[in-house]
Formats: sequence, C-alpha cells, structure tokens
Amino acid sequence: MTKSEPIDSGAPVSKPLSWHDTEDANDSGLMLATQIMNVMEQGIIVWSADGTCELHNTRIYEVLELERSALGIGTNRNDFLAAAVTRGEYTEEKLSELRGYVETRIAYQYDRLLPSGGVVECHARPTREGGCVVTCTNVTEARKAADELAAAKKAAEAAESKSSLILQEERARRAEARTLSDLDEWLQSCKSLDELFKIVARFMCYLLPGSFGELYLYSNSRDVLDGACEWGQEDAINSHITPDSCWSLRRGRVYEHNPDALCFPCDHLSSHANETLGDYICIPVIAHGDTVGLLHINFKAGMSRADIKSSGRFAARCGEHISMAIANVKLRDELHDQSIRDPLTGLYNRRYFMDAMRRETSLSDRGGKGFGLISLDADKFKTFNDNHGHEAGDLVLRALAERMLAVLPQNAVCARVGGEEFAVLLPQSDEAETMQQAETLRSSVSQMEVRTAFGLLPRVTISSGVAAYCGDSTAPSVLMKRADEALYAAKSDGRDCVRLAKIGTREAVTPVHS
Repeated sequence: MTKSEPIDSGAPVSKPLSWHDTEDANDSGLMLATQIMNVMEQGIIVWSADGTCELHNTRIYEVLELERSALGIGTNRNDFLAAAVTRGEYTEEKLSELRGYVETRIAYQYDRLLPSGGVVECHARPTREGGCVVTCTNVTEARKAADELAAAKKAAEAAESKSSLILQEERARRAEARTLSDLDEWLQSCKSLDELFKIVARFMCYLLPGSFGELYLYSNSRDVLDGACEWGQEDAINSHITPDSCWSLRRGRVYEHNPDALCFPCDHLSSHANETLGDYICIPVIAHGDTVGLLHINFKAGMSRADIKSSGRFAARCGEHISMAIANVKLRDELHDQSIRDPLTGLYNRRYFMDAMRRETSLSDRGGKGFGLISLDADKFKTFNDNHGHEAGDLVLRALAERMLAVLPQNAVCARVGGEEFAVLLPQSDEAETMQQAETLRSSVSQMEVRTAFGLLPRVTISSGVAAYCGDSTAPSVLMKRADEALYAAKSDGRDCVRLAKIGTREAVTPVHS
C-alpha cells in the first residue's frame, strides 16, 4: 500500500505496498492498522488527492461483490466509478453528481444497487491531504427491515384509523339508538294524535338541526293527506295535498331529491320553494303494511353529500318509529271510541254518560255551578218502526243525533242510553238554562225532515224531561230517575213537550260517595 501520512513520527512511506505485503513490512503500526481494517464489517477505500487508490481493506471485495482485479492500489477513481455505472449500480446522472461532490470537497453519501439486488450505503469524507475516505456498508437486510417496519407502521396506522372510524360509527349508532329509544318512549306515552304531533315536531328539530319539514296523514276518505305538523318554519305546511303530488307516494318508496342529479321536484312543494329547491327527502309513513302518511324533510344548505345520505337514513328510521306510533294511537283511539260510542248514531253510550255525570258531580261538589240533565226519546217510535221498517227507524235516530249535536252547546255530552232514548248533560247549567236548551232542541226536531229512497217520512217529535244538579249530593242514578219521571210526565201531557223534574217526598237521596 501507499501511505503519505507519517506513521509513528517516521518518514513517509513512498514504496507502493499491497495489503497482502504488510506481513513482510517492518512496521508494526501499519500491520496493526491493516489487521484492524480487515476485520471491520465495512469496506474501506482511501483515495488520494489525484484520484488514485492509496489504501483498501479486503472486506471491500465482499461488500461490493467485486473481483480482485476490479480494485487495487493505484486504481483510478473515475474508472472505478464508471465501472459501477456499467454494472448498473447507479446512473450516469448519479456519477456526474458524485464527481461534483469530489470537486467541492464535501462529505456525501450515496447508495449502490448491486446486481444481486443488495444495497450498499457509501459514505465519503474528505481528508486533510485532499483525498477522501469511503466506507461501504451492506444495508440490504437493514433496508428490508426498515421497509417492513414502515409497511407495518403504515398498516398499523391504517388499522388504527379504521378502528377509530368503526368506533366513531358505533358511537354514532348507539347515540342514534338512544335517541330513537327516547323518541319511542315519548311517542308511546301519547294519549292523542295532537300530543304525538307536538312530540314529532320537537324531536325532529333536535334530531336534524337546521332542517325543516312537515308531516301529513291520510284523511278518513283516503283521497287527500291532511297537514298534521311542521317544524323549522312557520305557515309553510299545506292544509291538504293529494297522494299523486309526491313522488315517494307514487313510487311507494323513499324519494331523495338531489338538485345536482336527474331528479324532479314534488308537486306538493310551494312554487316559492321550487325556485330555491335544495336537497330534501320524502318518506312514506307505513304501518302494518298500510301507508298512513308522508314525512317531508328539507336539509339545510351546505351539507355534504355523505352527511345528507346519513341524515336521510336516520330520517327514514325515524319515519318507521313515527309510523308505528301513529298506528298505535289511531288504533287506541278507535278502540276507545268503540267502547264509549254508539255505533249507529256516533253519540256516547250509557257507560260513558254515567262516568261523565260522576265527574261533573265531583266538580260541582268542589264549588262548581252544577249541571243540567235532559232525558228524551222519540214519540211513538215503535209504531214508526212497524209502519216504515227498521231502516227508516235507524235513519230517524241518526237524524235526531245529528240535530242534537248541531243545536246543543259544544260542551254538551249527548248519549244514546237505550233504543230510542237519549240523554244530554249540560255542564255549568242550572234548571232555567237546561229548560231553555231542551225547548230549543224540541222545537228544532219538530221542524226536521227525514227523507228515504221512498220519500219523506212523517214528522218526528220528541218528549223531554229536565233535571238539574245543584250540589245537593244527589247520586247520578237518582238524578237520572228524576229526569226519566219528568219525561214520562211529558208523554202523559200529550208528547212533544218539555217538563221539569219534581223532587218527591218519598224519593231517597243517596250521597255521591256511597
């Protein structure tokens, strides 16, 4: 080898020596340095200032996968680097870059991609004499491990991101489930449709903030939908809409309107809304396989398509819960009406009427004004049935019920308590006011005309008996008996008249609480 630095303060070595000749050299320091370099893991090359190899260790052949002839003392650096380009270890552009580093005398680092696929990391550092020392390390396994570590880290980050997204979706799903559970609890507690509509409007504002919409229900005739409630806006709901004015009802499924897609607006939207129409959704309200209404929701402007899709799915789930609640309330109302209504006339039945009397009695005992009672029936109704048939008799009873509802005050409780027998409870009324109402009803019925397919029926008249409760602890059954006795007196006096009940001396007065 050739070494220009002084060693052990001796004269510079000027004789070219190979590392293989160091064992014959009379220089223990050089031999020690050679032995140390040969046992190192890195390959080492020392280039002189003029670009020739001054020193290298034997490990360099193994690291760079070189033949012995490819590198030795005195090898030209440019030829050595150019040979690496020929072997494909780096490009011509990289070679020019490396030569630029040599000229600027700065430390630099580069990789050699060996033909076997290995990677050698080379570090060059300038020396004081103008040359440089290059160390070469095979980093194939280290780079592979680093790539695997980076891939594993990336996979772990992707898994963590996916897990975080799944966790967020699960939390959102649980939050929706809790909200829907609260909605169900409130809806199932409703006693009437009016209460249900208030709860729906309040919850929709809370569930979909910034949105606005309406709820429509089919009328009994099934030819139109009536506006039930609205939220997020005022006076925008239609009183009535037709079933064919909404694409969701016509198509039998949820309809999502996207102004940027091939969609058409529903006819039930106002003309003003069509001018600035955005994203909205129409959801058929279906319960027990029957469409009972329509839920229309307009989304607030600026929402992303993903948020609109998510809100639409949530709104559809809300529609399912609302539909079941509406069906349950309607069924409960229907069953309740059947239990308290007379099926022929639509008036209350005797059971409900007696409960209403007990309630009014309790209110009167706590300081109320009292109430009036009218007991009435159609005159000679059996003869009427015999002469004209039961169908005509049913027509008369229905006409009489309609006249009672039309003539008497709105707070009056009208009931059919027997075949042709009726009773009326007038809250907050005394004897005089009840007598006046009974006379008004009698006069109106006497002028009533009932027609059948066979012509006009004979004139119908009624006889009425009047009693009043004035806080004297009279039992409802006793009060009814007084009114019935007054009714019998009216029939005895020629019918088509009103008589006031009289308290007899032998009548037993029973306290209400008994």
